Amino acid sequence: MNRSPVVLITGSSRGIGAATALYFAKHGYDVCINYKADLASAKLVADQVRSFGVRAQVIKADVSKEADVLALFDFIDKEFSQLDVLINNAGILKPQMPLLEMSAKRINEVLTTNITSAFLCSREAIKRMGNGGSIVNVSSGAAKTGSPNEYIDYAASKGAMDTFTIGLAKEVASKGIRVNSVRPGLIYTDIHSDGGEKNRVDRLKSKLPLGRGGTPEEVAAAIYFLASGHASFTSGSFVDVAGGL
Repeated sequence: MNRSPVVLITGSSRGIGAATALYFAKHGYDVCINYKADLASAKLVADQVRSFGVRAQVIKADVSKEADVLALFDFIDKEFSQLDVLINNAGILKPQMPLLEMSAKRINEVLTTNITSAFLCSREAIKRMGNGGSIVNVSSGAAKTGSPNEYIDYAASKGAMDTFTIGLAKEVASKGIRVNSVRPGLIYTDIHSDGGEKNRVDRLKSKLPLGRGGTPEEVAAAIYFLASGHASFTSGSFVDVAGGL
């Protein structure tokens, strides 16, 4: 029977998710790596995870779809027989534009991918955390700024993630499950290319009190802290990894 703690990280084939997978592996966790489309990158992350002497399994799932989520957790049951930590990291960003140019299709895709996924995965994780566990939601500093004229749909989805964190933390506290969130700011990841501005961090970093962009590894460290026993009396809380903004 598996004895190492197990973490599921949604959207972990790149960026913050991939860095988080490696961070947990360094600390002795077996890792379930979820991806939607990029199998090659997911396999690369898995190979890096295994280099720390822990197990890694890769599974494709669109976590905004209930059938895929159910299949994902069935896979975890069979491969790991337990789940200790869930990181709701999967999310998408669309090209920058004001609301006046946004279609309902775009808005709904962003909200479903970024929010429904967290609801569904958390629901299934809670069912498997009978002896307590930890959920960490990856929100964004955009939840506080609103990202006007760029992607207020994304910002709104992260605002919803914050509300979800607060409510769920209270809902499952009696089960010994803690729910917290990190809010990354300007971090050097590929998601900015998805938004149509690859060098967005460099353009805006001078506006930050710390004067630089952040790294995925810095966000991963905050995620791990909240998931770990070091934060055993912390739930319904937020850590901003945003350069002082």
